[in-house]
Amino acid sequence: MHRSLVAVLLGTFTLRFSTGLTGALLIYYLAQLPRHGGAPVDPTVVGLLAAMFFVAELVLSPPFGVVSDRLGQRPVMQLGPGFGAVAVILTGLTTSIPLLGLTRLLEGGSSAASVPSILGYIARATAGNEPLRGRAVARFELATLAGLGSGLVAAGPLYELLGRTAFFLNALVYGGSWLIYRFGVEELPAGSPQLDPPRRPGLRQYGALLTSSHVWLLAPTWIAVNAAIGLWTSQSLFQLVRSAESPFSRNQLLMGGFTPTQVSVGLAIGLAVFFAGLIYWGGRFRTLRRTTIILYGILGGAAAIACTFVVNHSGGQPLAVPVAFTIGAGVGLFVLAGATPAALGLLADVSEAHPLDRGAIMGLYSVFLALGQVAGSLIGGESARWQGIDGLLVATVVLLAIALIPLWRLRAFEHRLDPRALPIQSRP
Repeated sequence: MHRSLVAVLLGTFTLRFSTGLTGALLIYYLAQLPRHGGAPVDPTVVGLLAAMFFVAELVLSPPFGVVSDRLGQRPVMQLGPGFGAVAVILTGLTTSIPLLGLTRLLEGGSSAASVPSILGYIARATAGNEPLRGRAVARFELATLAGLGSGLVAAGPLYELLGRTAFFLNALVYGGSWLIYRFGVEELPAGSPQLDPPRRPGLRQYGALLTSSHVWLLAPTWIAVNAAIGLWTSQSLFQLVRSAESPFSRNQLLMGGFTPTQVSVGLAIGLAVFFAGLIYWGGRFRTLRRTTIILYGILGGAAAIACTFVVNHSGGQPLAVPVAFTIGAGVGLFVLAGATPAALGLLADVSEAHPLDRGAIMGLYSVFLALGQVAGSLIGGESARWQGIDGLLVATVVLLAIALIPLWRLRAFEHRLDPRALPIQSRP
């Protein structure tokens, strides 16, 4: 794999490590905010703060994608770490909920600046090489989730050791990401004249892409899957570590009482399973249709939720019961891992028809992710307030069912997304 492509993936890992670290540190900080002089926080506020991060990513990803197509992916991806560093420093200095909301917007801008340019870079670097594309998008997902997961895992011990000082330590990690993008990544050379037709004004062209691209066939399923994941990225941590007595803790085993370090251990195990699934399914691009992998992933996610429900209500049961169903949840999680690289592979296939707009096309990854995460964060807040962990499980099943409904239509049109079948779009 090209040295610069490896550097991009490494920078993706460190950038997402910082994102995951801040996200989990903030959850632990919010759970103890009154100890630092702040106001008590309920699940709805946690959901709103999580949603604000993705609102910023949603709004800013398209323009940053267009800018990366015009200025080059390398300089634009360097903006993200700077935004993130400022955000985490401010987070560690305040207990004000409105100001914490502003820092979430700023950190969302960090992802919005970096992710479309990174994905555009990967799409250009793997053009015409299907095996490399399969490995690259799977490794992008692996780097993204490994970074997020490692940050989530590290947050527990770091918060117990350093408290909110850990936010300032994270600013140094953001600085490391900037160094990788600045000195480890080279701008890719321009393609042939056939692949590089004249440009039209960026936002106008982006609007044309949105209205004409087959990528919107993918949107409903991908948004729903990301919403299902978004239910858990903030609310599950808050419910596991919250110290206030909950009316659901009497009959739900997973409601409260866990320390941040205990949560980190559980996350580490779950993420190891998920990463193994990413590697496995990323190697199946040649033999399985993208939509087949997505279908398997949705069904695997449903199985994982069913097993988690049993574990949540296994209080008083023999130890073998929660152990067996925890293993079952892990198997479902392994299968679910294939859905995101398969969807990303479809998006990269579409970008073949728009070689000068790869950043804009791949920026839709952040749009779909953000739409799903915003919806999931808000739904998760209300679901957790309704029925705690059980509420999250019910909402996840509903979202997975929604993801399954439009998949058949995407499958019927999947052949149109084949790079060999997509004509190069010229722009007079």
